[in-house]
Formats: sequence, structure tokens, C-alpha cells
Amino acid sequence: MVRHIVMWTLKEEVEGVVAKDNAAKMKEMLEALKGRIEGLRNIEVSYDIVASDPECHIVLCSEHDDVDALNFYQNHPEHQACIPFVKKVASSRKAVDYSI
Repeated sequence: MVRHIVMWTLKEEVEGVVAKDNAAKMKEMLEALKGRIEGLRNIEVSYDIVASDPECHIVLCSEHDDVDALNFYQNHPEHQACIPFVKKVASSRKAVDYSI
């Protein structure tokens, strides 16, 4: 099993929409992938960050069968469809993948 964690810092405002609203949209988009991509066992997204260092506004944690399943998820058309919005609203991204 492989866990994939991504932390984003969001721009304060994009096209008149504030970061918290963009975070809510990201959460909805990304969690909608659950059950739609083979090998994606679980996905959780939160913007209710208690503490982080360095600062982040939204975090994703997903679990995949193996590295091949993670790669399949990352290249899947439904996941790829989320990327333009995420890139538009995010100012930075940190990620880590590890075996569990």
C-alpha cells in the first residue's frame, strides 16, 4: 500500500473567490474521485488545518494499492481534470509518497 500526501498553500483570492471557498471546491472535486479510479483505496481532503509547518491551507491524503496504482491515479483523466483548477488557485505544493 502507498500513501500519497499533498499540502497546498492557496492564493488569497483568485478571480474574486477567496482561498477558503477555493479550498472547499478543491475538497469537493478531489473527494469525488473516491470509488471512480481503480486502485484508489481512500482519499481525504481537509482545509480545517489545526497546525502546519510550513503553513498550508489544504491537505490531501490518499491510499493506493501500490506505486502502479498511484501512477494510474495521477494519470487518470478524472484526476487530470482537477489539475487546472488546482494550479490556478494554489501558490505552492508539497507532496510525499511512502509505503505503508
